Amino acid sequence: MRTFLRIVSAEHLKMAGFRTWVLILLSPLIALPIGALSDMSEDGAAVTWQVLLNTMSAVHALLFLPVLSGLFAALICRSEHSDGGWKQLLALPVTRTSVFLAKYVMIMVLLAVVQLLLLAAILGIGWLRGAEGGVPWTLLLSSMFGGWFACLPLAALQLAVSQGWSSFGAPLALNVCFTIPNMLIVNSSTYGPYYPWAQPVLAMNPYGEEQFGAFNLPLETLMLVVAGSLVLFLAAGLISFRRKAV
Repeated sequence: MRTFLRIVSAEHLKMAGFRTWVLILLSPLIALPIGALSDMSEDGAAVTWQVLLNTMSAVHALLFLPVLSGLFAALICRSEHSDGGWKQLLALPVTRTSVFLAKYVMIMVLLAVVQLLLLAAILGIGWLRGAEGGVPWTLLLSSMFGGWFACLPLAALQLAVSQGWSSFGAPLALNVCFTIPNMLIVNSSTYGPYYPWAQPVLAMNPYGEEQFGAFNLPLETLMLVVAGSLVLFLAAGLISFRRKAV
């Protein structure tokens, strides 16, 4: 366990060298003007927290969250792909499983920070605009956690691709290409729930507001699909990494 924590700490220092904080702040900062300037009230009624959450998290969950999961995965493997980094790392007294899982944990920690900053942005705009009623902590926290949890299989898939390809741009470009169709795929109740790039926006949506396509899927069913995808992609990534030639 101590060795694993040291690997995680090393990955943290590595990511800090890439100025990752700029990427972490990007989506929450974009959500701020969206929430501040959008017309979310009807007939002079006060802004509600649920509408505020829908408005500020839409672009974040639909585009930025899936892209960031792939970008973090590409960055965390970037050093090892240059100057024989994989040989140097795997020559140390560490297991390949520990290395892969440490990188995965680091990606999920970064995504958790992004979600917490988005929550802070929603709370700030809600108080600024005088959102109606008290803060619905259950709604907000379940949405933030749901989006983060739905990124678990996607991050595992992106890490598997990033460690396998030496190119930094190729896995990132692939991730963007699969993210863009989200706007169409979420309208499909057949394919939307099983599409890893669409799962974050489905999990972050406050159920009951949207009644079309994949948004009709019960949250419990979506979480089961996400859990199954996580087992599949994490196992595939571990097997691929353990067989990786260095």
